[in-house]
Amino acid sequence: MSDVPKVRHPLKHRPEGVRQHVTAGPYSPVLEVDARRLVVISGQVAVDLDGNAIGSTIEEQTRATLDNCAGLLASAGCTLGDVFKVNIYLADLAHWARFNAVYQATMPEPLPVRTAVQAILLPGYLVEIEMWAVKAET
Repeated sequence: MSDVPKVRHPLKHRPEGVRQHVTAGPYSPVLEVDARRLVVISGQVAVDLDGNAIGSTIEEQTRATLDNCAGLLASAGCTLGDVFKVNIYLADLAHWARFNAVYQATMPEPLPVRTAVQAILLPGYLVEIEMWAVKAET
């Protein structure tokens, strides 16, 4: 189980009574979002500012990709806690469980809704992540 705290977000929540099958991964099946302050980041990979790939394992690349996502969200005044939708592209679905272990340890509750597919990625990359967030009112 993750040490990530469960935090109530004022602009996103799971509707009452929502149910999810027991084999579901770390995601919310549905979130209700106030989309007046939408922030979207394009697909990110494990790359540094000089264009070099970071890491060779799915765990290393997932951490680096989530860090890159967090950095872009921060530039718009958001955090991973503001994310309500994630699209995940894996080069190999055999990495699914290992990817989920890092993802679940990183993403705060309520977990975003998400879609994951296997895809042909740029050479050297094992994962690409796109995120949608709702910026909290200030």
